[in-house]
Amino acid sequence: MELTGAHTSKLFQTKAVAIIPARFASSRLPGKALLDIGGKAMICRVVEQAIAARNVSRVIVATDDDRIVSAVTAAGFEAVITRGDHVSGTDRLAEVAAAMDDFDIIVNVQGDEPLIAPETIERAVATLAESNTAGIVTTWEPIDDASDVLNPAVVKIVMDEAGRAHYFSRAPVPWPRDAVRQFGSIEKALSGDPALVSSFRKHTGLYVYRRDVLMEFASWPQSRLERQESLEQLRALEHGVEILAIEASTRSIGVDTTEDLERVRNTVLSLAKDAVSGSESRVSG
Repeated sequence: MELTGAHTSKLFQTKAVAIIPARFASSRLPGKALLDIGGKAMICRVVEQAIAARNVSRVIVATDDDRIVSAVTAAGFEAVITRGDHVSGTDRLAEVAAAMDDFDIIVNVQGDEPLIAPETIERAVATLAESNTAGIVTTWEPIDDASDVLNPAVVKIVMDEAGRAHYFSRAPVPWPRDAVRQFGSIEKALSGDPALVSSFRKHTGLYVYRRDVLMEFASWPQSRLERQESLEQLRALEHGVEILAIEASTRSIGVDTTEDLERVRNTVLSLAKDAVSGSESRVSG
């Protein structure tokens, strides 16, 4: 979706705040939010990406850890301390949003997405601002690796042609019944018909909420499907909230493992080298 004309006007009229939930504890990467990426704490890189989104007028890190507050504020950004008993990032988000009734749209940017594109945030905010029916906008990316289809850590999304989300799952959905019958298993189907992989979509963790929907969402108890899949967004679907999903402008890398961290560090290093090379080319030209 290209942001031109009336759409561009709407983009700049929208008043959105981005809140980045961040914890120090992490089962696989302790202190993940403060891990160094190219000389900056990861959480600070996430803030920089969110600030660069043209329709986000304020960015706040929401955390229960003083070390994260210190790192964020030392870098010149805004952070607030929240309660320590929140069971999810959305609950932490809602605590901060409850005191911000001057914003109609709340953006939930994951604290472990240091490469998220500002353009993706912009498009998601603009999409919600233009919709008369959606309560939440989220994002997806193509899947091109069969291992991601089978990996329960990679959440799959099922949408209709209008981009409305119908389900999220850690399982391979939609289930390719005919291909599985033909090849005998999902693993063999993905191997025997490589084009099948592209029929799946990866859900990525950017959420844009109408403030009133976020506050309602946080007041609802965990739903049955949410508990079964361990996916919060299913709570919204079970309560009838319309979720629109748009394709991310570029692919990002969520940092969950040491391998993810190295990929991000290498990407940042490569981007920095390209920037220096481009600058030198312009000077010599």
